[in-house]
Amino acid sequence: MKVLGIIPARYASTRFPGKPLIDIQGKSMIQRVYEQALKATSLSKVVIATDNELIAEAVLNFGGEFVMTGSAHQSGTDRCAEVSRHFPDYDIIINIQGDEPFIDPQQIDLVVSCFEQAGIQLATLVKAIHTNEELFNNNIPKVVMNSKQEAIYFSRHTIPYLRNAEKEQWLTAHQFYKHIGIYGYHTETLQEITKLAPSSLEIAESLEQLRWIENGYAIKTRVTTIETIAIDTPEDLNKI
Repeated sequence: MKVLGIIPARYASTRFPGKPLIDIQGKSMIQRVYEQALKATSLSKVVIATDNELIAEAVLNFGGEFVMTGSAHQSGTDRCAEVSRHFPDYDIIINIQGDEPFIDPQQIDLVVSCFEQAGIQLATLVKAIHTNEELFNNNIPKVVMNSKQEAIYFSRHTIPYLRNAEKEQWLTAHQFYKHIGIYGYHTETLQEITKLAPSSLEIAESLEQLRWIENGYAIKTRVTTIETIAIDTPEDLNKI
């Protein structure tokens, strides 16, 4: 099984333009993500996907590998699909978030482990929720799984709703999970899902993975205990 790790890196972020190139103690963020991804033992190759010449130049300077993509992609998944067509001999594609400079290689390996089971189309990670702050935060997608550990719905709302318990008791009455945004795709599946039109659930929740579920694709999950900090705004730099 050949596994390709792709790190989408977009310069024109609405909340933080140029963030892949921000300096974090002497290294750019995209370099830190790339170096962490190289530590994942399950990846056969790691490439950065970008549509920006400044990012491409920075990658060359630290000895990384990149692929230039179109600039009209609406998501990292779409960017990964374009890059994967340059590497047709790879079986699995892992979409590694380009804004997590300290991503743990174990998380990458955990996603890849889902594909050791035959027939897996898509994979991602979930993490147990332990605080009310996370449980009722609409910016944190929650996920529910079936008995096969496949995701059956993602929502910014708290799911499931516990009818017979006060909200203050929900954490002790049920185990809730949040989504950790790293994806794995079987190569053929990746090409298929990027041809799908946006679905009603995806539009409602603004979560692209609902498009896949709504069209009948199964998303395998693994539970992780690790979570790293994503840099979405300049203020997030204070967290690290």
